[in-house]
This record gives sequence, structure tokens and C-alpha cells, in this order.
Amino acid sequence: MKRLLLLLILLVMLASCSKEKKSQKAALKMQEFIQDIAAYARTYNSTFIIVPQNGEELIYNEADQSEGLNENYIAAINGIGSEDIFYTGTQGIDAWRLEILREAKNRLKVMVSDYVTNEADIPLFVQKTTDEGFICFPRSFDNEGYTDIPDSVINDNNLSVNLLNQAQNYLYLINPENYSNKEQFISAIDSTNFDVIILDLFFNENTLTSSDLSLLKTKPNGNRRLVLAYINIGAAENWRYYWQDNWELNDPNWLKEPYEGYSEEIWVEFWNKEWQDIIYGNNDSYIKKIIDAGFDGAYLDNVEGYYFLYYND
Repeated sequence: MKRLLLLLILLVMLASCSKEKKSQKAALKMQEFIQDIAAYARTYNSTFIIVPQNGEELIYNEADQSEGLNENYIAAINGIGSEDIFYTGTQGIDAWRLEILREAKNRLKVMVSDYVTNEADIPLFVQKTTDEGFICFPRSFDNEGYTDIPDSVINDNNLSVNLLNQAQNYLYLINPENYSNKEQFISAIDSTNFDVIILDLFFNENTLTSSDLSLLKTKPNGNRRLVLAYINIGAAENWRYYWQDNWELNDPNWLKEPYEGYSEEIWVEFWNKEWQDIIYGNNDSYIKKIIDAGFDGAYLDNVEGYYFLYYND
């Protein structure tokens, strides 16, 4: 009986080690994916900005803090976007991710967006992020989906912003549902003084143009700012131009896992060549469309997709 119990414990331990190893391999594949996206984009624009959102531990070798910094990955990106570091529904601090960001800020711009359920707590959130040396975008209860432009700019900056590390604030506005047409949407953004703007490539089904981007790259005070395109690289979205009507979960086979809370998205095997060809590497790829529109860079969402999938050789 004792030998059987020991055998069961050993099998559990081996299974746990195997899962951890597969998870580490998936993290490595995400690091490679992001580096390849950056390298491709910079063949067209040597200063193209890359900011992955969440998955902060990717700055380390094997996504493991004890393994030291991954210098190749850090060199490929310009910043880290993080959601809900200080307010996680119960207003608790995510101490582990915060520790990573404190190390990352010495090399990369840290951009924190938190859903602050109590609007009265926004000044405290702004103070916390400022004290940490981060820039921030608080979302109040009616702006959880990045639909609204705040009434004021945090740390309003009168200087030009040509590099991400010069930014003092940013606007995160990827859902244009409050605007009846593109002209109204562009005009509303153009009238703000934000240093960095994160937008979707599309207004409804139409891509933003180089003329739109040229307008948005200048603040009302006459100084330069940066405009980044939001792109989801870890999950497929069934309203995007690349989606085919006959696609569904596991068909094609790289549409792997339901995205809990987001019925129109599916976690993908992001290392699959078919998915990667959608994202970068050719004239019809998503990143090429972003480059052609004239964006300064890309804001890569759902890089933490490797949490939900295991890579098998």
C-alpha cells in the first residue's frame, strides 16, 4: 500500500513537471513570436514600437524570475502594458506582477491600465503609478471596455514625444462605439493632448488611413505624439477581416480554447504558422496593414495566451 502511494505521488510529481515544462516551452514560443513580429516590422520602420500587454514575466529567461533577464526579448520591445495591477476587483495589489514591473521600468516604459471601480479612488491610483515611475490610464466603472476619452489628461505634457520613454500619459481607446462616424472619432481624439494614443486599426470595418494618422500624430499644442495600433496576437476575434465563416473552436485545429468571458474570441496556438501568417510576415498580414496605415507601433494584446496552452514538440 505504501509503495502504491509513493508511486502515485511520483506520477503526480512527474505530471506536474511535464506541465511546467510544456508551459515554459509555450512561454518561449511567445517570446520568439513577439521578437519575430518586431524584427519584421522594423524592416519597414526601424523605429517601430512594440509594447506587449500582460505576460510581464516574459522579460525573464523561461518566463522565470530566477533565470535572469532575457536580453533578446527586452531588446525587441519598447515597453510593457499591464492591466489591473493595483485594482483587481477587490482593490488588492498584484504584488508579484508589480515586482516584475519595478525591475522592468529600468529598461522599458511601463504603461498600467486599471479598472478602478470607485471613481473617487482614481487620484490614489494615479499617485501610486506616478510614485512607481509608470504612466497610467484609469478606467472608471463606465469605461471598462476602453470606449471613453477622459475629461482631463494626467501629467499633461507640453513637450514633443518622439520616443516611448518620453511619454508622460496615454489614451487607450480601442472601442469606437460612442462615435457615429470616423470623422467624429478622429476629431475627438485629435483635440486631446495625450502623449500616446492606443487605437484599433479599424473604425468599424474600415482601416484608418495615413491621412488619419498624420492628423493624430500632432497634439493641439503643435507637438509630436505617438500613435500605436492595438492588435490581439493571442486570441482570434470572429469579427476581424481574417475570420472565415466556417471557422469554429478546433476548426482550424489551432483555434484551441474558449476565451472565458469573451464569447467572440478563441485562444489560439500562436506558434502555428497559419496564425502567424495572419499576424505578420506578408503583405496581407495584420502588422503590415498597421505599418501601411502609418502607425508608430503596435500594442500586442493577450501575450499571456501561453498560460492557457501547452506547447508540444
